[in-house]
Formats: sequence, C-alpha cells, structure tokens
Amino acid sequence: MNKILAGAGVVLLLVGLALGFRSVSADGVDCGSAFTPARGITPMACDGKLDSSVTLVTVVLVAGVLLLAVALVLKLVRDRRVEA
Repeated sequence: MNKILAGAGVVLLLVGLALGFRSVSADGVDCGSAFTPARGITPMACDGKLDSSVTLVTVVLVAGVLLLAVALVLKLVRDRRVEA
C-alpha cells in the first residue's frame, strides 16, 4: 500500500510538471505555459486559459505531495508499531 501511494504521488508530481510546461493557446495566439507565460501583451482570452492551466497544475501537484506525505506517515506509523 505504501509503495503504491508513493508511486502514485511521484507520477502525479511528474504529470503536474509536464502540464505546467505544456503550451496553451487562445484564438491562435500562443499564451505560453503555466510556468512561463508569454511575454508582452497577450489577448484577454489568454487570461482564462492560463488561469485554468495554473489551477489544474496546482491541484495535480498538491495531490502528488499529499500522496507522498500520506505514504511517509504510513511508513513512520508502521515502523513505530513494529518497534513497540
């Protein structure tokens, strides 16, 4: 169970990073990505696209970190129970 949670957490972190660097476009204009938005003046349509991209990346990264934290806590609890 612990390895599955940790593995899923790592996968979610990698997916979140990949989504963060994925380029977003609106109305044929490159808006950049969640981590590196396009420089200069961009159309207002980019605001919504970038906001939703940033939200998705944040949710996926936080889920990955939470899964890794749960895996670590379960390991610590299991190790403590074995010692007692």
